[in-house]
Amino acid sequence: MEQQQKKKMRKRRSSSQDLSFSANRPQDINGDFKNSICAVKQTRDPFVDFRQSIAEMIVQVGVHDWEDMEELVYCYLKLNSTDVHGFIVDAFLSFCSN
Repeated sequence: MEQQQKKKMRKRRSSSQDLSFSANRPQDINGDFKNSICAVKQTRDPFVDFRQSIAEMIVQVGVHDWEDMEELVYCYLKLNSTDVHGFIVDAFLSFCSN
């Protein structure tokens, strides 16, 4: 039983909630997004939070054409783990369908 408790403690220590992440903008971004600030956020609903973040970027930076949107998609994909890429793509596509 003691061995199981030790495993649980180790697992808790290594959980993603205990980790600290930093986000750095991709170095090859030169357009409207080059002065953007990256933020790290915990979420229970990644689709909703990514969609909200994307909407804020579209308004604040002033996305005017498809090229700007592609660069924004690239930034989100580059900055985030492949585990959440599906949420990012779905969030971007939700803007295209409106």
